[in-house]
Amino acid sequence: MTVTRVAESRTEFKLKSLPEDAISSVKFAPKSNQFLLVSSWDCSVRLYDVSANIERHKYNHELPVLDVCFRDAVHSYSGGLDQTLKMYDLNASTETVLGDHKGGIRCLEFASEVNAVLTGSWDGTVKMWDSRVPNCVGTYNQGNERVYTMSIVGEKFVVGTSGRKIFVWDVRNMGHVNQRRESSLKYQTRCIRVFPNKQGYVLSSIEGRVAVEYLDSNPEVQKKKYAFKCHRIKEAGVEKIYPVNAISFHSVYNTFATGGSDGYVNIWDGFNKKRLCQFHRYNTAVSSLSFSYDGSALAIACSQLDENQVEDPKPEDTIYIRYVTDQETKPK
Repeated sequence: MTVTRVAESRTEFKLKSLPEDAISSVKFAPKSNQFLLVSSWDCSVRLYDVSANIERHKYNHELPVLDVCFRDAVHSYSGGLDQTLKMYDLNASTETVLGDHKGGIRCLEFASEVNAVLTGSWDGTVKMWDSRVPNCVGTYNQGNERVYTMSIVGEKFVVGTSGRKIFVWDVRNMGHVNQRRESSLKYQTRCIRVFPNKQGYVLSSIEGRVAVEYLDSNPEVQKKKYAFKCHRIKEAGVEKIYPVNAISFHSVYNTFATGGSDGYVNIWDGFNKKRLCQFHRYNTAVSSLSFSYDGSALAIACSQLDENQVEDPKPEDTIYIRYVTDQETKPK
């Protein structure tokens, strides 16, 4: 019975005035646990003040928006199926088109090291844009494969593609790729996130698995890599296996959250190979996760993603804000 009460307790609440279609991405502002950017298949980008639980800004693309990121507290970027990269000034409520790709823009990251925004597209490239003016400063081929996921911490930039390839770049020198790898997981890559300490990355697949990988090619370091099964549910003796759609790191403790199409969020201590906790089951698939910079809040987006698992009636698209405790997120 506690499950229903948790939904609207002080530790967790639902955001109001939510998007009208699936939520593709949630991201907290840098140095903030108050402002959250949200992109949706309803073609909107919204900024929420989560502490007051109100929508502060909203602007639209012509087609569904697949990802968003902040440059700083007052500038956001967005891209999606209209293939267009937009910058929005949250103070002035003005938008600027920076440029476009030849395919949908699947992911965006802001590279503070070089003050540029990075876009990953289904056209098989990553583009780097000067963050202040509409100017593409470089186009980088990702093996002619669709870009599905990207992550950056400092100079370390990791890209995952449709053919299970992993490209490791240094954003200070994009003239050549540092490492070309293949995913250690057999099935399609869904999400990659670089460790806050930049030593490696966590990768998830559509087949209920997560891999913990290290960037240093030294054989002793490579011995530490491993993978594990998760987001699987046994029902009537049959194991159902779900995609792991989202990963977010707690930047203080180096622990990470995973969200799956099973509707669960787990918190992991990747270095000690332990699950720290599992939250209650959410109403549908977890589509995106974002820890605030200090790790005090976790944004949890829930949207039905898998066309093979159509629920009737369609579950509500929701975003929960959960104020997490050390007990849930700190290594034991």
